[in-house]
Amino acid sequence: MSVGKGTPRKPKALKAGSRLAVFAPASPADAVEMVAGLAELKRQGFQVVANQDSKPEGYFAGPALERLNGLLSGIQSEQIDGLVAVRGGYGSNYLLDFELDKNLKKAKSVIGFSDLTTLQIYLWQKCGWVSFYGPMVAAGISGGPDAAKGYDENSFLQAIGKAEAGWKLRLKGEPVLAGQAVGRVLGGAMTLVEATIGTPWELDTTDSILILEDRAMKPYQVDRVLMHFKQAGKFETVKGIVLGEFPDSPAVAAGAPSVREVCARILRPLGIPIVFGAPVGHTMRPMLTIPLGIPARLDAEGEGTLEFLEPAVAA
Repeated sequence: MSVGKGTPRKPKALKAGSRLAVFAPASPADAVEMVAGLAELKRQGFQVVANQDSKPEGYFAGPALERLNGLLSGIQSEQIDGLVAVRGGYGSNYLLDFELDKNLKKAKSVIGFSDLTTLQIYLWQKCGWVSFYGPMVAAGISGGPDAAKGYDENSFLQAIGKAEAGWKLRLKGEPVLAGQAVGRVLGGAMTLVEATIGTPWELDTTDSILILEDRAMKPYQVDRVLMHFKQAGKFETVKGIVLGEFPDSPAVAAGAPSVREVCARILRPLGIPIVFGAPVGHTMRPMLTIPLGIPARLDAEGEGTLEFLEPAVAA
């Protein structure tokens, strides 16, 4: 049973002057990207605290315990207002082996995408935390505001800082099936949402607007994941779906179906509003920031919009 079915636990709004802890739950970051991302957060007026200084081990940013402590020290410190991840890659799942939920008393913003999906779903299912599917220090923020491979500045600041309801997000995609629906926004990187199936924190998709995106997947691999979701009953009560761009995922041969065509074939029969090609998560365009865990109205007309019906943060 999802904790999220109760009242979501919302973090404090972040604004200029807020103290952000930078943590690395997965893979290490490129030093140049890291410096650029930290400079951009400071330009926004945030005070940045890098409280994790571990040495990379292969494709991990450090030993699991050090990566865990990087997260927990930020969450537990009274001096820290929110947390933003360095980058994704792989490794956040290791942090879930340590009964993490027993150390999470006060909800704080956790911002990230890709491999952070694992952690964000855990925080939602086990603790009812609202989090933010958006840019990270060395993956998005480092690219700069409203720039290619950067981040959408307006949605970032609205999501983490607006303590009033009723703001709209242009999805900049296209309809696969037009219509309107209301549901709780959940999801993330497609393969990591799939990886929760069978775990104690398996994502409950009931009455959700489901975000699904990823990169470097062949169309038949997207097909396989979507069929797994369908056969596992994950689409049965979903109200609407927002799909990403799926970069680096070309058709495998001339005349073979594209990712968009695969998504349309499998998902259109659900009869729910679907938008494809939103710059969420892995994208070459400025990355949108999506609050996870709050209700929204999806309008799958034109480029698509999400209207958030309550704030993601508390004043």
